[in-house]
Amino acid sequence: MLLARNSSQRSPSYVLRLVETGQLALDQSIATILPDIGIDLDGVTVHHLLTHTSGIGDYFDEETMTDFEDVFQDTPMYRLRRPTDFLPLFRDQKRQFTAGERFHYNNAGYILLGLVIEQLTQQTFTDHITNELFARTEMTQSGYFRLDALPTDTAIGHIEEADGSWRTNHYALPIIGGPDGGAFLTAADMERFSRSLLTHQLLSETMTTQLFHPHVGVNDVASYGYGVWLKQLDATREKWHIMGYDPGVSFHSAYYQQTNTIVTVLSNTSDGAYALVQTIEQLLFEKGIHT
Repeated sequence: MLLARNSSQRSPSYVLRLVETGQLALDQSIATILPDIGIDLDGVTVHHLLTHTSGIGDYFDEETMTDFEDVFQDTPMYRLRRPTDFLPLFRDQKRQFTAGERFHYNNAGYILLGLVIEQLTQQTFTDHITNELFARTEMTQSGYFRLDALPTDTAIGHIEEADGSWRTNHYALPIIGGPDGGAFLTAADMERFSRSLLTHQLLSETMTTQLFHPHVGVNDVASYGYGVWLKQLDATREKWHIMGYDPGVSFHSAYYQQTNTIVTVLSNTSDGAYALVQTIEQLLFEKGIHT
């Protein structure tokens, strides 16, 4: 099993399940659900958090920060066990822009979605996703495991130093994953999750369409749905994918509509996944493989 941080599609998927059951609305104000967390949530809705258009401050801004380990300079990683533990890291940050103005990837927004799930279900985020979503999709080898209590068959993430030596990533990530990523999973379990979404076992067809709808533009070739990237590869090919890259781990899982193919690559190094994904994509398109 491998740690796939920032693979946070599970949070949006479950948020949309709460919408389907009437417990939540996409246009609902986050401030009405989480009124006492001390963050400027003016105008921020569930939709804005799902699409990274909230404009709230972030504890790790991927446009300005490059080293995730910087997060732990003042806050030890072993203290970050629940979504609420992350609040001090971004509570005092200024708003970046008005809600809905533009796309800006925001890890803190998904932390808030985790708090929303906890508030509505009265369970911890990790327990609820494990018991409800992982169990429902038969992801039997997946879970949110502590870095200091990993199952015996878990691959350990490694970070390459400037001198060519290696060290583990056990002090480079939160002690346990959460709403913005950090689940342990296998490629087979990831395919079960994706197929469950694509065949409407997790969400209705209407809500699944909403999840994969391009709600906001990112750049000339990419848009963003609810927790998923939508990338135009060329004039006729598109892929829907989720990904995560952090110290000692990288992950990429994509669905190619034209061939009904799912490709999932997990690596226990920081940049090992993407090059392999590109190679696989070339083979898929050159040979017209259909699986």
